[in-house]
Amino acid sequence: MITDARALRTDTVPQDLYHRDGQIDHLSAVLDPTGFDAPESVTIFGPSGAGKTTLAKYVLGQLRRETLDVRWGYVDCIADPTEAAALHQLIREVGLGADLRREGTPRSEALDRLRTADEHIIAVLDEVGVADEELLLALSNVPGVSLICITVDEDEWLAELSQPAISRMQSTQTLRLDKYSQAELVDILASRVAHGLIRSRVDDNAIARIADIAAGNARHAITVLRWAAQQVAGRDRAHLTVDVVEAVAPDAEADMQRRRVRSLGTHQRLLFEIINEAGELDGETVHARYEARCDAPKSRTTRWRYLKSLEQYELIESRGQGRGTDYVSLL
Repeated sequence: MITDARALRTDTVPQDLYHRDGQIDHLSAVLDPTGFDAPESVTIFGPSGAGKTTLAKYVLGQLRRETLDVRWGYVDCIADPTEAAALHQLIREVGLGADLRREGTPRSEALDRLRTADEHIIAVLDEVGVADEELLLALSNVPGVSLICITVDEDEWLAELSQPAISRMQSTQTLRLDKYSQAELVDILASRVAHGLIRSRVDDNAIARIADIAAGNARHAITVLRWAAQQVAGRDRAHLTVDVVEAVAPDAEADMQRRRVRSLGTHQRLLFEIINEAGELDGETVHARYEARCDAPKSRTTRWRYLKSLEQYELIESRGQGRGTDYVSLL
């Protein structure tokens, strides 16, 4: 049944990126070092599962094959939200920090290595809305470094930045992605099936049903496809049908949420656990319990960013505003 498991992984960058031709051309032009003195910086906005990260990695993969003097590195700001952690991850990603320890590396050392790099560096900052603002300002000041900043909501992100950071980010190129349509998701799934499964054992109606369930979210759709394929993989001549999809869909969604929790940084995970343990908590109680359980608590402003990221990951839901906000676990 499964001929190539890579096609069923959400982090696999496909050989062909469907329904993003205009965005591919735009991002390629922005990053092309032959058209400018150096690649420009860019921000990519769009809902979860719209292909923001995949688009960036797809275009950068093409750029790396065509250009000798560009390196790029990926940082998940959910997993590495502090400036120090993100810088350390970046210099390791671009091959400049294999000898450095994750803890104790001076910020100046990481930035100096970026400044003295022979090649241009493109830093992909995923879920940048959670990152420390100092990271953006520090990297923006390094000659030879361009940024690809990825986040969900443009207005919410800019509202939390200082004026210097806003000025830097507003000068970047901007790409906005919409949710995939049902028909577009069907095309994406059909390609994954063609590359990773025995096509004759997958019913067309099952692919359409997965697209319906995912509601425009490609990550959700691929997760359901993987679960459905695993369900029938060991059965001789079994088919992946609508009934199979319906049976695995709840478990696939739960698996996706568990993976999100595992990807969280220490402080985000603690905030989530506090809310999840209670089911629902008012904001003041969340902060009080966090401070009681954390030896080095983050500021309230930082915690607010982390709570917003948990909402964007669809792990919690907020109700109300300001000090009257309540948080509800969605697990």
